Amino acid sequence: MLSPGDLILLWSPAKGDSFLVRLTPGSTQGSHLGQMKHDDIIGMEFGEIISTNKGSPFFILRPTVGEYTRRIKRQTQVIFPKDSGFIIQHLNFGPGSTVVECGTGSGGLACVFAHFVGDNGRVVSYDRREEFSRLAESNAERWGVRHRIEFKTRDIWNGFDERDADALFLDVQNPWDFIGAAHEALACGHRLGMLVPTFNQIEKALVALSDFGFVDVQVLELLMRYFKTDPRRIRPDDTMTAHTGFLIFAAKACRLPAPESSGDEPAPEVKDG
Repeated sequence: MLSPGDLILLWSPAKGDSFLVRLTPGSTQGSHLGQMKHDDIIGMEFGEIISTNKGSPFFILRPTVGEYTRRIKRQTQVIFPKDSGFIIQHLNFGPGSTVVECGTGSGGLACVFAHFVGDNGRVVSYDRREEFSRLAESNAERWGVRHRIEFKTRDIWNGFDERDADALFLDVQNPWDFIGAAHEALACGHRLGMLVPTFNQIEKALVALSDFGFVDVQVLELLMRYFKTDPRRIRPDDTMTAHTGFLIFAAKACRLPAPESSGDEPAPEVKDG
């Protein structure tokens, strides 16, 4: 049963319009199809239908974390769901993990990470701008994961406080400058990820990863295209989410292998005697 304070998604089957709403007694949600009173929704269940004052139906749906982060209040560009889901899989963390990120921004990725580490996990998010951290805290509170995130407002030129972290993600302009700090913060065998928008940034990141002995390095780009769902005219949408950034992943090695012999070394000198 829905209660005051619950976060819901109202979706129109007629137009596909949707609204992310926090239920508040006495409030009204407007739309071009009419108005819906929150008091009429409170006490209903997810999956039920509420009609506007003009008779148009809206389904009451449980919002997804992807839908939430797409709509959060922002002062910076957020990482898209197509990327954040892939990041979670390739950083290989889950309930109970400790995840470190740098580049809090509006807090979208921190909310996603916190959603999946659970109440026994921990997300530590660094940003040097206090206004970003405050906005991210507000967004995390709205999704209900604020208690799982520790926001640190400071620069990371002197490194991270954490050690043996399960995963670490860099979303900064110059991630290559902090790969050494990431190496110190990560547990051996665990993964570092980063997002960069240009090819020359990939090059600098790859050089730094090699310098610090990271292995299993991967670089990729994800493109996402939705399709129209009318069975009479199934075709791609007119727009798509194309390039949003290049993702880089690598694993921290505890030690590097000994260099292999090239076979060109001179034969040892044999003395008479």
